[in-house]
Amino acid sequence: MSASSTTLPPPTEPLPIQATRPPWRHTLIALSVPNFRLFTATNLVAMTAGWMQRIAQDWLVLQLTGSVAQVGITVACQFAPMLLFGLLGGVLVDRFSKRALMMITQGSFAVLSALLAVLTLSGVVQAWHIWAIAFVVGMVTVIDNPARQVFVTEIVGHEHLRNAISVNSSVFQLGGMIGPALSGALLVAVGAGWSFGVNAIACVAVVVTLGFLKVSELHRTPPAPRGKGQLVEGLRYAVRKPTIIVPVILVAFFSVFALTMPVLLSAFASEVYDVGAGGYGVFNSAVAIGALAGALLSTRRATVRLRTIVGGVFWTGILLVVSGSIPVIAPFTVALVAVGMSQLLFQTASNSLVQLSSNVAIRGRVMSLYVLVLLGGQAIGGPLMGQVVDHFGAHVGMVVAGGVPAAAAAVVGLVLARRGGLHLAVRMRHHMPVPSIVGHR
Repeated sequence: MSASSTTLPPPTEPLPIQATRPPWRHTLIALSVPNFRLFTATNLVAMTAGWMQRIAQDWLVLQLTGSVAQVGITVACQFAPMLLFGLLGGVLVDRFSKRALMMITQGSFAVLSALLAVLTLSGVVQAWHIWAIAFVVGMVTVIDNPARQVFVTEIVGHEHLRNAISVNSSVFQLGGMIGPALSGALLVAVGAGWSFGVNAIACVAVVVTLGFLKVSELHRTPPAPRGKGQLVEGLRYAVRKPTIIVPVILVAFFSVFALTMPVLLSAFASEVYDVGAGGYGVFNSAVAIGALAGALLSTRRATVRLRTIVGGVFWTGILLVVSGSIPVIAPFTVALVAVGMSQLLFQTASNSLVQLSSNVAIRGRVMSLYVLVLLGGQAIGGPLMGQVVDHFGAHVGMVVAGGVPAAAAAVVGLVLARRGGLHLAVRMRHHMPVPSIVGHR
């Protein structure tokens, strides 16, 4: 039996990160790193194009099949590989160059998007084509996503890691704000095919950018040697650290039920408000506007603790329940902005806490577990929530999407409270009682 199967990596040593609220001039301090500036600029284009493809893909399936449940199958196809093989992806990421892996994965995404564009523009596309390509995209994502997560550390180092995560989230959500709007316009004007073509070009741009990064300025992580039991080693490491396993559990609940927004919002656009593809893009953009605000606010956060994640999941769930109860389109759209902000604040916090709590030698495997529940949970949630919406309607679907994660957060909070980690406090703000979760972890 190899040493790697019997000996866990040492506990994470103190990292040189900022523990106080940064001055305003340092809100985007990670962008002072030249490599990260270049990576972020291209990443914005790629994220915008990626959102364009996702919106066009889901709407195209809805057009071809007329069923929200079939949109859920599309989501399942794209994220099932992460659920099945995500942990193996983390092992590969720890063994090989993250930059080289991303160049391969982004090149693969470009080929797959180009294929989908050709099928759609030629008028021969069928739902099963989209499902098959979505599944292969999911297989590539098994390696791409954890590699991307760890590669950010190699670009900026530990000192600016938390800020870089927030900036990355801001870029993702800015793309999520622009992409759906552009995709909605293209869907109305020329159909879905051109959105797929744009994404293919953007993926090629990412490959080119990775080739231009200054390798000498990267904080390279030594590759993990081959050995038996490395996957189990990563799981044991994660389970033994509450600051890793608690966020993973809560993100799992949120992913299965609440991160199925394309399924839910397609139902609101087509069945509840009858606003078509343009309205679907607007709804997704509303979520992204709030999420962008949340990502920018997260750059001002001084510390991240377990109570941040527990409270974030709870209140985001409550906001989803409220949104699902709104019968009028204007306040519903405004509520989506609040949902996006709350969701991104806790997601950025959980990502930061998990990364900063894991030893760099095993971080690929730890992040693959995190990404497994974040993306793989959607493989379960997509068809599940699609069935809920088909049988009970979009409003009930949204209430379920928020209610289950909120209940899970309440249970986790009670468990931590019994262990002395957290307790409920009621504070007065503007003469109003406001409950909050406080503690020392």
